Amino acid sequence: MHGSLPATPQRHPASPSRLPLLLRLAFRELRGGLKGFGIFLACIALGVAAIASVSTLSRSLTEGISREGRRILGGDMAFSLLQRDATAPERTFLESKGRVNVIATLRAMAVAGEKGSGLVEMKAVDGGYPTVGALETDPPLSPADLFAEKNGAFGAAVDPALLARLDLKVGDRVTVGAANMELRASLVSEPDKIADGIGFGPRLLLSQEALKATGLVQPGSLVRWTYRLTLPPELSTESGLTQIEAEANRVLPEAGWNIRTRLNADPRFARNIERFTQFLTLVGLTALLVGGVGVANAVRGFVDRKRASIATLKSLGAPGGQVVLLYLTQVMLIALVGIALGLAFGTMLPFVVTGLFGHLLPIPIQPTLAWSELGIALLYGVLTALVFALAPLGRAHDVPVSGLFRDQIDPERRWPRKRYVTALVLSVTALVGLSLLAAYDRRIALMFVGAATGSFVLLRLVAMGIMALARRLPRPRRTAPRLALANIHRPGALTPSLVLSLGLGITLLVTLSVIDTNLTRQLTQSLPERAPSFFFLDIPNQQADAFEGFLKQQAPEAHIERVPMMRGRLVTLGGRPVAEVKAPEDISWVLEGDRGITYANKPPEGSNVVQGEWWPEGYRGKPLVSFDRKIAEGLGLKIGDEITVNVLGRNISATIANLREIEWRSMGINFVMVFSPNAFAGAPHTHLATVTFPHGSDAALDARILRSSAQAYPMVTSVRVKDALEAVNDVVSQLVMAIRGASSIALIASLLVLAGALAAGHRARLYDAVVLKTLGATRARLVSAYALEYGLLGLATAVFGILAGTLAAYFIITRVMSLSFTLDLSGAVLASALAVLVSVGLGLMGTWRILSQKPALYLRNL
Repeated sequence: MHGSLPATPQRHPASPSRLPLLLRLAFRELRGGLKGFGIFLACIALGVAAIASVSTLSRSLTEGISREGRRILGGDMAFSLLQRDATAPERTFLESKGRVNVIATLRAMAVAGEKGSGLVEMKAVDGGYPTVGALETDPPLSPADLFAEKNGAFGAAVDPALLARLDLKVGDRVTVGAANMELRASLVSEPDKIADGIGFGPRLLLSQEALKATGLVQPGSLVRWTYRLTLPPELSTESGLTQIEAEANRVLPEAGWNIRTRLNADPRFARNIERFTQFLTLVGLTALLVGGVGVANAVRGFVDRKRASIATLKSLGAPGGQVVLLYLTQVMLIALVGIALGLAFGTMLPFVVTGLFGHLLPIPIQPTLAWSELGIALLYGVLTALVFALAPLGRAHDVPVSGLFRDQIDPERRWPRKRYVTALVLSVTALVGLSLLAAYDRRIALMFVGAATGSFVLLRLVAMGIMALARRLPRPRRTAPRLALANIHRPGALTPSLVLSLGLGITLLVTLSVIDTNLTRQLTQSLPERAPSFFFLDIPNQQADAFEGFLKQQAPEAHIERVPMMRGRLVTLGGRPVAEVKAPEDISWVLEGDRGITYANKPPEGSNVVQGEWWPEGYRGKPLVSFDRKIAEGLGLKIGDEITVNVLGRNISATIANLREIEWRSMGINFVMVFSPNAFAGAPHTHLATVTFPHGSDAALDARILRSSAQAYPMVTSVRVKDALEAVNDVVSQLVMAIRGASSIALIASLLVLAGALAAGHRARLYDAVVLKTLGATRARLVSAYALEYGLLGLATAVFGILAGTLAAYFIITRVMSLSFTLDLSGAVLASALAVLVSVGLGLMGTWRILSQKPALYLRNL
């Protein structure tokens, strides 16, 4: 053998033939199948599938919105104005570019006599509606038949939800404002529904003539007028759209309109898709990282099984580096199989969703092969496999030849060589860099990276602490507790793997449980106790005092608050155009579209001036404004800065006089911007009022107030807060359900990792069982010892998971969601107990299989 060593190819320097040789050796060893790599494959495939599915589905949605932008928008361009319709010069400009169609949207009350009344989202269209797509109704009617005035009533199409709510049927009549409406059909599909956003009430579709007959359009009414522009082919190009938008802002700088094109038909919806995609991608990455622990366990078990082969190769002269490269090649080939499975699932998902549910979805989806997103998922999978495989494989470099004959149960533990540590650091850096580069919000991605790193480090420290504590505790007299305690801290113990895999799962469970509990409490308990019972919108200025008197008669014990209200769009901040202001993600909503504004002689209820001074009553100087402190700081504003808002087509500048702390959660009347009264002297506006009962109200009282206010003041829109909260609750519930579904992937990965950790310790447990059974230990005693071991580890890990998960939930609730936090660990404790029971069950299942083995077969090989 000694004479043949120089002839071995492994001793020669690197050559082009080495890689094919390594591949041949790797494939030869893989002929025996993938035994022991089932969990490895499942973890990689699950994480990659989660990332690929989210990314490709998001891309399909954005592609669908982009392709169907003209149908969603109802034309090539849309110019929106709030509280006023277009002036003659503005109409002339639009009509010079193409065909113009007008849409008006507003909230109103539909009164159905003794059956009650309900809030509706009215949409008044002209004779050209719809310009793109088709309006579907039941029964099918042409626009002329649907909207025409017949027998003293205008026709309308209605959302079936209103029919069910007021116990109506097609053909019945309702009163809206001063007009009678005949509900001639129920709405099946609106081609431009997405562009109109989400409303609190069912849709009522009617004609422009019917809207005029209602008398609801008054100076200052909250009506949104949208002018949809259909362009000739030569102007409908991307450059043509950009040119028209720039020209509109240049020629009519004070129009104050919001301009959208078919290229960004619903930017807020697209942006929300991107945000939610990032969240789900981070959940998928969590699953992948949790699965990475399973990869590490599987590779560690693989190296353990191959110790004899490694020692044999090294005894024949193979360098340690080549041995590591051989088995790294095998591991990465297996990882590529799992990655391919995950990518295949992610690729197929948009096509499956479209085929099965495309006709039910309210949003367009265009299945597409998103190669860039799939490439990112591929990189995530490769880097994760590499990161978690390098450390256990790097240790294989120094497996001694004596491993053939000893060092079986307690192999020497040491750090891998510097080259492998360097490769590991580079791989981790690449994975972190990819996470940041592919993120929509890099701040959140950086927080995720920090949280993931902290979790791994903390759980490792927890495992070391548990082992150190078990080592120092006095030895129990009874056999089972003594054996369980020894198993926790002995060399080669399962403690680090079990604590890491179980700790990640419990932390995630507790975080989701506490967030869910807090959201439910905020929506169903805290808010209704403090919130007003009603909001009344669009109170005409000339009827505001009379309406307040009416409310006091209807509810003499209630607290009534009334303020003037207008809508305005920020134009400049501190001399900077809004388009140039880079606001933080949680502040940018203030710059998007129109905001509610008011004027007042004193600070509104629910807010306190924290900087500056309030203006004196009767102030007549330059217009002043009070700003929300947090938002002002986010926008880089301070006292003395000047802002400009566009209200009713006029730019009005004001100086920031003070900053306020606002209690938004009270749901009282409050505004980001409150102006001095002289800022809007003589401007048409409406009023907003709230009614709050000190001891709550009942359904009968609510119904009476709604019915009487709708009959006495048909121009006023009534919003029952409970109904609005239920609408929000429905949306949030669906969101929470989606989050739970996505997070279940990470939980499944955690269970797989836990099973893998137990499987990785199979050989050592088998050796223990054989020796102990030979020495006379009964199966019952061994099972009780193992159950105690797993239970103690599970309990200690559950305590950490509850603490870490509660802290994570507190941060998300208070910092990200800006809600109050209530500590309720009932669901978290139940989830943790369930996780501990599962871990003990999985451990005992594997142990029972080990205890059923006959000792003789294994004693021959010891």
